[in-house]
Amino acid sequence: DWESAIRLGVLDCGEEENYETCKEYGIHYYPTFRFFKAFTKQFTTGENYKGADRELQTVRQMMIDFLQNHSQELRPPACPPLDPVPSSDITSLFDKSSHHYTAIVFESNNSYVGREVILDLIQYENIIVKRVLNFDKPFLEKLGITSVPSCYLMHPNGSHGLINSLKPLRSFFSSYLKSLPGVRKKLLLPLQLPAQENKEESTETKVWKEFDKAKLYMADLESGLHYLLRVELATHKTLEGAELKTFKDFVTVCAKLFPGRQPVVKLLETLQEWLVSLPLDKIPYDAILDLVNNKMRISGIFLSRKVQWVGCQGSRPELRGYTCSLWKLFHTLTVQAALQPKALIHTGLEDNPQIVLQVMRRYIQHFFGCKACAQHFEEMAKESMDSIKTFDKAVLWLWEKHNVVNNRLAGALTEDPKFPKVQWPTPDICPTCHEEIKGLHSWNEAQVLQFMKYHYSSENILYKYAESQTDSSETEQGDTREGKDKSLLKKPSGNRENKIQDKENTLDSESKVLDKLIANHGPVKDSDKSAVRSGTLKEAKQAVSFLGIGFSNIDMSLCVILYVASSLFLMIMYFFFRMRSKRWKVKYYRSS
Repeated sequence: DWESAIRLGVLDCGEEENYETCKEYGIHYYPTFRFFKAFTKQFTTGENYKGADRELQTVRQMMIDFLQNHSQELRPPACPPLDPVPSSDITSLFDKSSHHYTAIVFESNNSYVGREVILDLIQYENIIVKRVLNFDKPFLEKLGITSVPSCYLMHPNGSHGLINSLKPLRSFFSSYLKSLPGVRKKLLLPLQLPAQENKEESTETKVWKEFDKAKLYMADLESGLHYLLRVELATHKTLEGAELKTFKDFVTVCAKLFPGRQPVVKLLETLQEWLVSLPLDKIPYDAILDLVNNKMRISGIFLSRKVQWVGCQGSRPELRGYTCSLWKLFHTLTVQAALQPKALIHTGLEDNPQIVLQVMRRYIQHFFGCKACAQHFEEMAKESMDSIKTFDKAVLWLWEKHNVVNNRLAGALTEDPKFPKVQWPTPDICPTCHEEIKGLHSWNEAQVLQFMKYHYSSENILYKYAESQTDSSETEQGDTREGKDKSLLKKPSGNRENKIQDKENTLDSESKVLDKLIANHGPVKDSDKSAVRSGTLKEAKQAVSFLGIGFSNIDMSLCVILYVASSLFLMIMYFFFRMRSKRWKVKYYRSS
């Protein structure tokens, strides 16, 4: 009903086609409310909603405040006056006939009922709604008004009186006024919205993927990483301070513990080494995205550019998906930390059983889009996370808290009817996890731990539906890489010894990125810059062998330069002595 004065629009930032728009408008969390004033000519990202809470009534009242904050010349033409009128203006209307009804809502200064009723009736003709504040007590007594809000009605024939049979609620007032004789909805032209020409073409029929709920699917884990690195992180244009530290630790944990395919693991390792090598305390997100998208053309690294939910697919597009995959990702990381306690050695994160959970806690706090979810997780972390003393306890802690969340969300609007929130693992996939003591259900935590360590292990991962590098439109090497990628599907963690291969290709690119970052963020101390360059040169020398004899590309380049320089020197010396010899011969013959 308020459409003529203020339009409502919804943009789903979880949809791939909206990623760039949400990034451009700086949408960090969901739901985010933005207000855009009428007749705005220049580009603006809008005004952020700053309400006390996100209850429907509060948001509606903030919309009214936003409308009232328009200057008179920028107010939407269809928006009626929302400010209160003085009681003297009402007195002048008495005993006068009119062509329409006039409804007056008497209310207190902090009430929104009058303004809501005014907006409810803007699309109806033969009625005008005004609001009056209850400051003039004698005037209210004269009209017989004893409480506010109250509605007073003036008929077209000049008669008037208080409407007594209503509860003092907006819905009652609006409904009664709309039902008056002669009050009808105006014939309005439909809103002219931009035509969506390619809607039918772009709408793809989502094919349901059959899956085994006792298995873990690599497509879910890689899709989660894709969404995290390319969508959720994209809302932060620059990473610095606690955000940058959190992201570095997250990438380090993933690079060391993620049981992925070799191209994905190599991408994470490259990203981690690059982040560690930078001496900057502020990094633009675009630089990170360039590396994730492999703009430097490093061979052998790849991460799918689209979501492919399998075990995390929902019965509707907005259900499950990323949140499900994030849970699976952190369960996997806690289990891998328990199975490989020495994996994080020499990273600065070793010897800490809580490290994966702490990184998860900080990531959710700084980056996760759902702020209400982040607050709930933080409350759970404060209660008991500090008491964890072993890697096995960390696995069980996350399992227990996931079930707490499932219990809280059971029956909520976000629950997928096809996948109800239940206590997991269910008896059909882990019967030994469940016990009954004195008629009450109980968990056998030893069996739960054993189940978790198997369920989130490399051996239980299926690669069906996972996109290979040859399937992607971003394939760099074409068919020459096809055989490699098919073999990679069968190797969860890949052969990490091969990570040294092609490292020389990244040296110049990393140097260019470093120069770009330095240009964007001011000068870096010469010692820092030289340290980074020397460190990179050192890595490169250790990284690649040439023809199996231990020479790197840097070594070979120096050899070539030295060879060319030597050749030039010899040629210069040759011509010098030749010319000198000729001059000596001419001089000798003349004298003789």
